[in-house]
Amino acid sequence: MKKKISTEFVGHLTLLLFLLLLPSLSAARTAAQADLVVVQKSQRQLQLIAEGRILRTFPIALGKNPVGHKQYEGDGRTPEGHYVLDWRNPSSRFYKSIHISYPNRRDYERALRRGQEPGHAIMIHGIPNEFAQAPELFEAIDWTEGCIAVSNDAIEEIWRMVANNTPIEIYP
Repeated sequence: MKKKISTEFVGHLTLLLFLLLLPSLSAARTAAQADLVVVQKSQRQLQLIAEGRILRTFPIALGKNPVGHKQYEGDGRTPEGHYVLDWRNPSSRFYKSIHISYPNRRDYERALRRGQEPGHAIMIHGIPNEFAQAPELFEAIDWTEGCIAVSNDAIEEIWRMVANNTPIEIYP
């Protein structure tokens, strides 16, 4: 009798654990992962794409001088072209940031021909940490030094849905 209760108890416990874990296992399987990020600068939007299908679209802010491709450090422009989201920083001065692999070889060579540095540390990021309580200050204006800024809620979603080494295409 004691052995039967024990076996029955273990069976019920196993079933209970399975039922408790099932929703999280299912959510993990169905959580969409983007295989491409597309930025349309003129439309001020960032899209997460999976297998050619738009998963999410977010409004963005760009560099203070948004028209045209980034030429050199300090020009206030956001790069245009094909890059990779290659690493992330959970502790940046902005609410999370994901690095864009700018400059590529062509960007670097173009800047050197002009005797300039191409720039670096171009990221997708949230609001500056010191302004977390006033995100409305950053809506509807281009305010970065060349990065792509989104809301803190948006960077949370992007962070979850985009893996390192995901391609990003940035269009005018």
